[in-house]
Amino acid sequence: MPPPRTLYDKIWDAHAVADDDGETLLYIDLHLLHEVTSPQAFAGLAAAGRTVRRPERALALSDHNVPTAGQTAGLAGVTDAKARAQLEALVDNTRRFGIENFPMGDPRGGIVHVVGPEQGRSQPGMTIVCGDSHTSTHGAFGALAFGIGTSEVEHVLATQTIRQRRSRNMRVIVDGTLARNVHAKDLALHLLGLIGVDGAGGHVIEYCGTAIRALSMEGRMTLCNLSIEMGARAGLVAPDATTFAYLAGRAAAPRSDSWDAAMARWSALTSDDDALFDRELAIDARDVRAMVSWGTNPSQVVAIDGHVPDPATLADSDARASAERALVYMGLAPGTRVAGQRLDRVFIGSCTNSRIEDLRIVSEVVRGRRVAPHIRAMVVPGSGLVKRQAEAEGIADTLRDAGFDWREPGCSMCVGMNADRLQPGERCAATSNRNFENRQGRGGRTHLMSPALAAASAIAGHIASPEMLG
Repeated sequence: MPPPRTLYDKIWDAHAVADDDGETLLYIDLHLLHEVTSPQAFAGLAAAGRTVRRPERALALSDHNVPTAGQTAGLAGVTDAKARAQLEALVDNTRRFGIENFPMGDPRGGIVHVVGPEQGRSQPGMTIVCGDSHTSTHGAFGALAFGIGTSEVEHVLATQTIRQRRSRNMRVIVDGTLARNVHAKDLALHLLGLIGVDGAGGHVIEYCGTAIRALSMEGRMTLCNLSIEMGARAGLVAPDATTFAYLAGRAAAPRSDSWDAAMARWSALTSDDDALFDRELAIDARDVRAMVSWGTNPSQVVAIDGHVPDPATLADSDARASAERALVYMGLAPGTRVAGQRLDRVFIGSCTNSRIEDLRIVSEVVRGRRVAPHIRAMVVPGSGLVKRQAEAEGIADTLRDAGFDWREPGCSMCVGMNADRLQPGERCAATSNRNFENRQGRGGRTHLMSPALAAASAIAGHIASPEMLG
């Protein structure tokens, strides 16, 4: 009898090609590409006279640099010369090497970590890589998904493999029921507050428990997306009926008899009952509150009714110094109540929270209300298909009637590599994944939160929850 194994171990073992000096050569099932981290990789292939080993195992998207308005003008409408060059290079390189590409303006296009699942390309048991740290998103399907560097992008293109060191196993068990207006984003921020940005370093997290099973696929993707912010190499949720229902009928999902075979294979993708984890953490979903970040990393968070902590109370000198610097950058004082902080901007989007479920939540909060007069609020759908669906459901009309700027798909303000940026000193409620200094624009101040809180904050004009709107 083989020893009991975790889900991570099973996927790893099934894709191991060879072991060498503590590293394993892993076969890669799906390689996602975007315009920022691929040009150098393709240039390296061309210089060496190499081809792409399995072009059918790759999918390319334009997302980081694309403008979120005026996409019908095509690449000629991209005013930033560097951004336009990267976008043009992706079109040229994918054509040259025979890789499927959904360019800017294609209704199937959008953010790489939204489109992969949406197209059914992300499937249980796969290994998935992309030159982007938030590739962990795809772990929601029971896939081993992680970000890679540009040199590794070239290696995967050339060989369909990658060298990796095996991670340790960590299990996070969340039982119970999340409260009303408390969502997967709040759970992820709660976990970050508990363990910190390095708390899962060297591990792959498997999320288990009744609260995880109750999450939609959108919620699971949000949770796995933020695993990288905890220091984890990847996040995983074992596939179940929710996973299968999401995948059924999608463009790249198996069909007919192949679907039945896939279901049988996917259903076996669970950790064995006696599998050993190197670390475990159990939390009660009832303890999770609606969360807001106050600092400059995603673990510097408090509940919506909480206060900014006093760095002097922190025992760890590094944490104390980080908090002191964060407060200076954020323009906050110890003891300040988080709710009520006046905002300038609200950004709803990113690979963390731009799916149709997220937009439905926002629509419910703002229906019949108006964005505060001093707020510039924008909603950026994660893909062209999300945009179409939101328009068909009347969500886009609700958002526009409330005073939101309804945009076209892209990474937008999350990464600040396009025209959507904060100005120095502007304070923004954001559904994105990172609140680092200058992340969303030089001198911009970002408060991470869920779509429900961001929507309520846009209406209130300051950080607020739906319950605070009356």
